[in-house]
Amino acid sequence: MSMNLVTLLYLVASVCFIQALKGLSHPTTSIRGNAFGMAGMAIAILTTAALIVELSGGKAQGMVYVLGALVVGGAAGAFMAQRVEMTKMPELVAFMHSMIGLAAVFIAVAAVAEPWAFQIVAKGQPIPAGNRLELFLGAAIGAITFSGSVIAFGKLSGKYKFRLFQGAPVQFAGQHMLNLVLGLATVGLGLVFMFTENWTAFFAMLALSFVLGVLIIIPIGGADMPVVVSMLNSYSGWAAAGIGFSLNNSMLIIAGSLVGSSGAILSYIMCKAMNRSFFNVILGGFGGEATSAAAGAKEQRPVKTGSSDDAAFVLGNAETVVIVPGYGLAVARAQHAVKELAAKLTEKGITVKYAIHPVAGRMPG
Repeated sequence: MSMNLVTLLYLVASVCFIQALKGLSHPTTSIRGNAFGMAGMAIAILTTAALIVELSGGKAQGMVYVLGALVVGGAAGAFMAQRVEMTKMPELVAFMHSMIGLAAVFIAVAAVAEPWAFQIVAKGQPIPAGNRLELFLGAAIGAITFSGSVIAFGKLSGKYKFRLFQGAPVQFAGQHMLNLVLGLATVGLGLVFMFTENWTAFFAMLALSFVLGVLIIIPIGGADMPVVVSMLNSYSGWAAAGIGFSLNNSMLIIAGSLVGSSGAILSYIMCKAMNRSFFNVILGGFGGEATSAAAGAKEQRPVKTGSSDDAAFVLGNAETVVIVPGYGLAVARAQHAVKELAAKLTEKGITVKYAIHPVAGRMPG
């Protein structure tokens, strides 16, 4: 397989990812968007596997580990996707972001330890300063993404008694100053690694990045977690792009940039909808009262049942009906009933529209 063909296939996969983002921007095209995303990922994985075989002289060395990882990861992903409820989707997304961040950290550590294995340099040669900068950025952002996503997962879950996993913000005196000092120290250690290739500086930078990821997320309340999850999505993309530059992998660079930029744009839109400061989200500077749906679910209330026919009869004299999907619809899994209701109203000549909240509509949990 020539590198020209590899580049062409990576380009096709990138176009599929762009079409996936376009499709996922609207409910009516979301299924098509998912299909494009799966096709693009399949092309990228198969191309990379073929490239590994090509670079190893056709002996497929190491493919057992690659296939094993694909089987384990694919099985775990399919199992979790089937079991997760729609209202738990944000915490599933947070968990996936943590895995992306951790993968970026592992790749960076492996590349620093044996750069010749990634064809960054010849064996025995030092890593160029430019590559060290890319590894530093990818590893630091990946570590922040991992630890921050773990905290976000715990806050969204609401099942753990550990203080940092509680929905309420965790704040203390001098918190922002501590974050600033840790951030500057992380950058400083990264620059030391870039100029000297000092391993101690690299691993100290990683440790501070893990701590910084926790400190950025804990002051944010559970009610604001959707914005945080979106921002962590952006972080994971930039981490992948940084590692892509180090490995000279155009697919990682393009896919990471798409995820990073789209996540940042989505976060900005959600911040405007919630009257939040975009920069405060990035720096972990806003909190707020957390709302717990689980706590409200414990209260016993009378329930009125009805079918889509009953609702259509009540709304029969309306000219226009606007449906606002909310948390209750997600919990009740009533999307099929809502679709039946919309179809019956449309048959009667009634205009049916949907009002999707810019935040809750994207993160039903």
